[in-house]
Amino acid sequence: MKLEDLNVILKVAEFRNITLAAESLDMSKATASAAVKRVERLLGAELFIRTTRHLRLSVVGERYIPTCEQALKMLNQAQQSIKDELDIIDGELRISVPSDLGRNRVLSWLDEFMQFHPKISVRVHISDSNIDFYREPVDIALRYGFPNDANLYGFKICNVPRLVCATQEYLNRNGSPKHPNDLKHHNCLLYQLRDIIYDTWEFMRGNEKVKVKLQSNRTSNDAELVRRWCTHGKGIAIKSSLDMSSDLLNEKIIRLLPEYKPTPTELWLICPSRQTITPAMRLLREHLKIKCDEVYAQLIEKKILDKSDLK
Repeated sequence: MKLEDLNVILKVAEFRNITLAAESLDMSKATASAAVKRVERLLGAELFIRTTRHLRLSVVGERYIPTCEQALKMLNQAQQSIKDELDIIDGELRISVPSDLGRNRVLSWLDEFMQFHPKISVRVHISDSNIDFYREPVDIALRYGFPNDANLYGFKICNVPRLVCATQEYLNRNGSPKHPNDLKHHNCLLYQLRDIIYDTWEFMRGNEKVKVKLQSNRTSNDAELVRRWCTHGKGIAIKSSLDMSSDLLNEKIIRLLPEYKPTPTELWLICPSRQTITPAMRLLREHLKIKCDEVYAQLIEKKILDKSDLK
């Protein structure tokens, strides 16, 4: 009996759906169905009761699946124990990264990580949307914002200040805002996630809180496109300081209103559960922390950020 077939059986039992199990394992439904049939043929019994709408465990399945889970868990632990003793870091990392940060920072960081650990392979999924680990062929996701799903497990990478940015070309044409309320008279580049357009920006200066409702001729659900518009002088954007770090360091764009702080965010590496964490994931977390620290050290050295921005 193939271990791959047993993994399919466990996923089908988890989802109660062959199609969802196949998507989770990044294989076709036909391949998953064939794996189920091979195991059932070898056992001489059906593990699942199938109808046109539902799939549930049979009596045999209810007895077999828990034993199968425990056996595979013990085997995986034994394999990992040997790898730990031999200091072997290998396997495939299926990671989802945000569009802007992923393309312009994380991809090069992953290249460096793979140079340190040549037995690691990666499969990268680019998306700004929340990841459904039960439907997407992804093991871990790098995302902005604290994970609000109690079923997920996460590693915080760093605090992320958000900045107001524009090119000097845009400011020469339209003037520089002195107060957040001045942004009402500018073209502000907006980000959309699902059906929500983030057209209200909030700022803090000490105890003063300012909320500004904005107008724009450009909105996108792709954070990288918002950055491109900004760097091409199409308007003013609020963006993650990590996303904009290269453009800020190269003086392609300018930070505006530094005394008014937009609502900050955080960068997290998240996975479906604690049980899915591997040594490679832990090493990647440390690598990402180091790379983010390096970026922030450069921004502070050039006085684009202050240490207080990172608190």
